[in-house]
Amino acid sequence: MWAKNLLFLTVCTVALGALVASVRPAIDSRPRPAVAVPGDSVRAAAARVDAALARRWQALDVQPAEAADDLLVARRMSLALHGTIPSLEDIRHFENLPAERRVDTWLAELLADRRYADYVAERLARAYVGVENGPFLLFRRRRFVAWLADQLAENQPYDRIVEHLIADSGLWTDTPAVNFVTVTINPGDENKPDANRLAARVARAFLGVRLDCAECHDHPFADWQQSDFEGLAAFFGGTQQGLRGIRDVPGEFEVENRQTGEVSAVPPGVPFGADWLPGEGTRRQQLAGWVTHPANRPFAREAVNRAWAMLFGRPLVEPIDDIPTEGERPEVLEILADDFVEHGYDWRRLLEVIASTRAFRLDSAVAGDADLDDAARALHEDNWAAFPVTRLRPEQVIGAVLQSASLATIDYDSNIVVRAARAIGQNEFVERYGDRGADEFDDRGGTIPQSLLMMNGQIVFDKTKDDLLANAATQIAVLAPDDETAIETALLCVLSRRPTPREADYFAERLAGTTGNKRKDRLGDLYWSLLNTTEFSWNH
Repeated sequence: MWAKNLLFLTVCTVALGALVASVRPAIDSRPRPAVAVPGDSVRAAAARVDAALARRWQALDVQPAEAADDLLVARRMSLALHGTIPSLEDIRHFENLPAERRVDTWLAELLADRRYADYVAERLARAYVGVENGPFLLFRRRRFVAWLADQLAENQPYDRIVEHLIADSGLWTDTPAVNFVTVTINPGDENKPDANRLAARVARAFLGVRLDCAECHDHPFADWQQSDFEGLAAFFGGTQQGLRGIRDVPGEFEVENRQTGEVSAVPPGVPFGADWLPGEGTRRQQLAGWVTHPANRPFAREAVNRAWAMLFGRPLVEPIDDIPTEGERPEVLEILADDFVEHGYDWRRLLEVIASTRAFRLDSAVAGDADLDDAARALHEDNWAAFPVTRLRPEQVIGAVLQSASLATIDYDSNIVVRAARAIGQNEFVERYGDRGADEFDDRGGTIPQSLLMMNGQIVFDKTKDDLLANAATQIAVLAPDDETAIETALLCVLSRRPTPREADYFAERLAGTTGNKRKDRLGDLYWSLLNTTEFSWNH
């Protein structure tokens, strides 16, 4: 019995020592796998973007913001690529990296982490299949997202991924890419995929074109004709669902004239670039070949616009799925699209290039920011002379809340109980907070119910109350060697920065002389206050 007691005390002592070490200012992080930082080619592409933006700033007589603090850039990257903030453990590791390549190394580590593939796959899936569950038994959204995450983790070329989505055949369970098709099946229509929905999704998600505005009549503001939309839908006219899953069969695609009731056959056709259409393969294979053809610049532009929006919170061209195919477009969009094609549709490299630009690493505040009116502020943000301030997405908010309550990183190496609790908490929070659905980049602000959920919600309460060292606030209160360390650690965990002198003085006064439960309550109050700041719930 004494041996078991000794073992128990030893384990407790080691665990307590680890917790004490976790709040020390200069802890060395756990070992991380070696990664290759972005190379000369990536930096050269980023420099071309920087030069284009610099020319625009000069033409507009706009003075860009100063470079952002490294920790702030690290927070932006984590939110964009993992949907959460850096942990205290991450920050200690980050600050131990050589200063001259700290941010680049952090970017490479984020992209090498499986959390990147899982998070970005979910973001992309919203454009590809929406957020609905789809037809019962014929659609597996989780299976689709998992497959897409695997493609991203392996860094499969983006054009190949899209080809699979448009053209693959088989069962939705065995061939996950076909869920792109099966999600549109209407069980009341002989289990046929909806050709019109598929055409609209191909145009918006892969070309950045709102061709579906011409579904019922010619587009009122663009050159698209109703025949353009019908021709694109016709590529899916022979697509059927059978015992072996999705397949293509010969047949005509028929449309009904809503005015006369006359039914006529429509041959497959593309709205532009007919020369890029392959002469062989099934109709869907031909469409996939046309969409991803190197000369089809709308395909590359849409990918660039979406990647930019994921990192900045706003696309280069708004709305994100309505990029002009003719006329003037941002020079940066063209530079990145050309680079994307030249480097084999390398999605990970595209993210590296954008995250390596000067624009991404600028501060969100500009000189004299307090004196700027709304028009001047908008001029900076609209021209990427300051990082645009955007509200966090629901899953980013809860991801940040849950991570801030843990000193250690919550990832695939975490205990399965921790990961399960995170998944359950995140799903419940997003459902109550309000999911934006497939509309990824609308400009809606926060609502009063969302603010009340943060202020009074059970999850936020659980992550700040005294709970037997189960959350970071309690651990810091008990284990921090002094008030200064406690305050600094709390702000690093929640806001990914150190306190200003004014904040340090104020919070030190609140903590001064407190012990026991009173001290834990004060740290819990501090955590609650930080979680409910505008700074916490916005990207900047």
